Amino acid sequence: PYHTIIPGMLTRSDGALAGPFGVMGGFMQPQGHVQVLLNMLLHGMDPQSALDAPRLLLEPAPPVHALNAAEASRSSGVEVYLEDGISAAAADGLRAKGHTVRAVHTHRAEVAGAARRRFGKGQIIQARWRQTEGGVAKAVLWAGSDPRGDGCAMGW
Repeated sequence: PYHTIIPGMLTRSDGALAGPFGVMGGFMQPQGHVQVLLNMLLHGMDPQSALDAPRLLLEPAPPVHALNAAEASRSSGVEVYLEDGISAAAADGLRAKGHTVRAVHTHRAEVAGAARRRFGKGQIIQARWRQTEGGVAKAVLWAGSDPRGDGCAMGW
């Protein structure tokens, strides 16, 4: 089995703690880590929005000997899974470049099923540092929990 108990720890450029995060799920784990971090760092999303965003997954394709001749001739060895919410145009663009694309639709009846599980599930706690009027740096914690799982983010 693929062992994926590998949470991440994010720090700021000055070395201060920004927070722990993690996305569980086999091949999705390192890919999910990157996607969630990019959502926060490049797209300015808060932890919950970063986890809510649709994901893609690169997964090994079935061995060529398990495919019919037409499929084997087109196989790149990788399948690209796209979660509901990623546009059909993006899927078509990937197919045009020769990728094997599998769209996973998560309409209401399938949300609790195995279809979304392949995109992992994650949690994030993030510290946002602010200067008080007295010049003291204080952290405010905020968090998110993946809707693909059964957790929740709660303050105390």
